[in-house]
Amino acid sequence: MFSLKRTTSDNSDFNALVAQLDAYLAILDGEDHAFYAQFNKSSLLKNALVCYENTIPVGIGAYKEYDANTVEIKRMFTLPEARGKGIGFKILNELENWAIEEGYTIAILETGHLQKDAIHLYQKSGYEIIENYGQYIGVENSVCMKKSLK
Repeated sequence: MFSLKRTTSDNSDFNALVAQLDAYLAILDGEDHAFYAQFNKSSLLKNALVCYENTIPVGIGAYKEYDANTVEIKRMFTLPEARGKGIGFKILNELENWAIEEGYTIAILETGHLQKDAIHLYQKSGYEIIENYGQYIGVENSVCMKKSLK
């Protein structure tokens, strides 16, 4: 049984999974990791989610305001042993619902070319690849995506 908990980045379960996410990305991103890490600070996120399977934290996600109408989806991660159960989709859907409740109409995100499963999840969820935005302009490894929230 899965449950989602709305919280902040102060949550200890959220932080434990962030540590695993960062270790995973350090391997995946290689020498580019320091560049990406500067944009992935998890402190001060007021919209964070933890997904529990029974009582075990197995996935996380968050968003932060990008502008008055737009949120940026951040820190999406599911433990490797919990993948394939739809956890990422559940987290993403709840983040979008939360953003809509707060009056946002657009969600954007950045992921890497090597994160094929993430790209697939986002496309399946209605995100479209867009020109790289903000700090990701000109970064070849980055894939930026956007979705209108209804």
